[in-house]
Amino acid sequence: MAARANHRLPGLPGPGDRGRVTTTAAPPDRTDVPARAPSVLPGLAAAMVVASVATGVGRLLPLLGGPVAGILLGVALSGFAHRRAALAPGIRFASGFVLQLAVVVLGSQLSLHQVAHVGLASLPVMLGTLAACLAAAFWLGRLLGIDADLRTLIGVGTGICGASAIAAVSPVIKARSNTIAYAVSTIFVFNIAAVLLFPPLGHLLHLSQDAFGLFAGTAVNDTSSVVAAATTYGAEAGNHAVVVKLTRTLMIIPISLGLSALVARRDGADRAGGLGRRVLRLVPWFLVGFLVVAAANSLGAVPASAHAPLQQASVFLITAALAAIGLSTDVAGLRRAGHRPLLLGAALWVVVAGTSLLLQWAAG
Repeated sequence: MAARANHRLPGLPGPGDRGRVTTTAAPPDRTDVPARAPSVLPGLAAAMVVASVATGVGRLLPLLGGPVAGILLGVALSGFAHRRAALAPGIRFASGFVLQLAVVVLGSQLSLHQVAHVGLASLPVMLGTLAACLAAAFWLGRLLGIDADLRTLIGVGTGICGASAIAAVSPVIKARSNTIAYAVSTIFVFNIAAVLLFPPLGHLLHLSQDAFGLFAGTAVNDTSSVVAAATTYGAEAGNHAVVVKLTRTLMIIPISLGLSALVARRDGADRAGGLGRRVLRLVPWFLVGFLVVAAANSLGAVPASAHAPLQQASVFLITAALAAIGLSTDVAGLRRAGHRPLLLGAALWVVVAGTSLLLQWAAG
């Protein structure tokens, strides 16, 4: 695999971060189209097989879900994959191009009109929880000595939409496979905790159906967990939470563009070429595709009958990409990362939940 360039965000971390928690595996090669297509077939097929099994597991265990099952199965089989050099090109392809393609297909589930349906009253809660989460990820992550990429992924995963946000941001910051695996696993732990604890908490606080829907939509990460928690509270809460959650997913766009700008500045890309070329270089192709597909869906160009199949396709592609990331993971590197990233995930989970409830209380 290619050696990793220094893609740290400005000041996150620098030379003073020596001794901090980092992951050590080389990153997946982000070349979108390999020179010889047949060479990717063995590894790509392996990722697809693991993803198919994980999808079945996710259907049997909805709280686990296909994407998390995919990365867990991939990690379990990583020792086998590392001993088969022929699998490496396809695994890199799946963890790169397939991951980016999944983000494009994800746009078919979003409508720009959904922001209007949610209403202005919910936007301060969504934006407030996101801002609090990202700020806490930065400061607490540095305090705990966690690698910049890992704290970034845990932050966006907690603040936006779990595995989908991690999938979108990972190629932007060129995160290592170990970093992605740890971030997804951390998010999963607190998804399960939210599903179990949030409905009783909502009853304890006497939240209305809409209030709990807003709480679940802003404080729970992956869509499956949002649905599980909110529908447990009530059907009305479930419907409201889904709209809030999909609107919250739109935050992927400005966050990814901001991270692209920071990475480009760190790499010196903002000093090369004309203004138009610099702007284009900051925008990853798959985010453009995501916006185009979301806009097409907003205009009604995506038939309603296609929404369910496209949603299933996006989940399967994310599952295949995460399975590939799991297959390329250095398990020893995960052990060396220790428990501090999990502590960061717990702290951010509390920050987001607390901020959501506080902002709702302040707004009456």
